Amino acid sequence: MKIVVIGGSGLIGRQLTADLSRQGVDAVAASPSTGVNALTGEGLAEVLVGADVVVDVSNSPSFEDAAVLDFFERSGRNLLAAEREAGVRHHVALSIVGTDCLEGNGYFRAKVAQERLIKDSGVPFTIVRATQFFEFVATLAEASVDGDRLVVPDADFQPIAAADVAAALADVALAPPRNATIEIAGPDRLPFRDFVARRIATDGDLREVQADRAARYFGAALEKGSLVPGHVRAARLGPTRFESWLAAA
Repeated sequence: MKIVVIGGSGLIGRQLTADLSRQGVDAVAASPSTGVNALTGEGLAEVLVGADVVVDVSNSPSFEDAAVLDFFERSGRNLLAAEREAGVRHHVALSIVGTDCLEGNGYFRAKVAQERLIKDSGVPFTIVRATQFFEFVATLAEASVDGDRLVVPDADFQPIAAADVAAALADVALAPPRNATIEIAGPDRLPFRDFVARRIATDGDLREVQADRAARYFGAALEKGSLVPGHVRAARLGPTRFESWLAAA
């Protein structure tokens, strides 16, 4: 079996390619650094020769509203057209839990547009929506600084380890297409502030972390359940707990 990983040089793509290779799959990491650019179409026809499955974990180099929408729409159209031409039997895409509930942010709107293209493409598919990664909780903390404290949304949070995302994508890629959306998340659902406070405490940072209903998540207003599973069906939960991940990081 040949599986092409679009975005294969990124955080998830590297781990996914390695996971698939360990299982005896002909896993090909495709990205601009390997001569494959879904945004321009360069190299797509060549890399998809003989491909059974494509997993798209690519990401936009710019998060500006117009640029990110253009990236996901243009790269999505190019990739799906090339897959139809090559006879690819399963398109797997990584998306975000709650993305259709977060219209206040252009990135999430762009992911909804990407999902729509996939569903309308005629290529058998599985969309995998993941919660935020453990690896980005520190970035969320940095974005929440307000004077001598951190202010975060008053919402539930259920992040997942990147390694568990890659493992879930590998399982999905090796299974038949579902023509549906599934969700994956970490094993622990707690208030957003708890994860941020635990993350900064590992660096000896004891600043107060406050929850505020008015705080935004990358510009988007949140409800309690916006960032946690429950939007489509029962979620697959990764095995890695946040405390274990922090201890090993």
